[in-house]
Amino acid sequence: MAGTVGRPRRRPDALLADRGYDHDKYRRLLWQRGIRPVIAERGTEHGSGLGIFRYVVERTIAWLHGFRRLRIRWERRDDIHEAFLGLATCLITTATSNAFVRTSKGLPGINTLV
Repeated sequence: MAGTVGRPRRRPDALLADRGYDHDKYRRLLWQRGIRPVIAERGTEHGSGLGIFRYVVERTIAWLHGFRRLRIRWERRDDIHEAFLGLATCLITTATSNAFVRTSKGLPGINTLV
């Protein structure tokens, strides 16, 4: 398995945050702890870079909530719920990869298997 040898890190390299945390106090606290702050600045227009990284998680959760069985948890057993999560993840991955293949056909430099 690839990775670094040793104990796992307990502190992140960087912290992504909203405009609400755009204050020198928070930046100083993070730098003192050895964490690089990546905080959206007030006054910049929306969609100017930071959202590309942050909204990947929110978009994925929204896709998972598209499955009613996952949005409202009916199962009492954790293993069954986890199985449905795995199934939904497979369906989402297949749909997004198929969409990527459809949009990238004919573009130079992109090799497709289909």
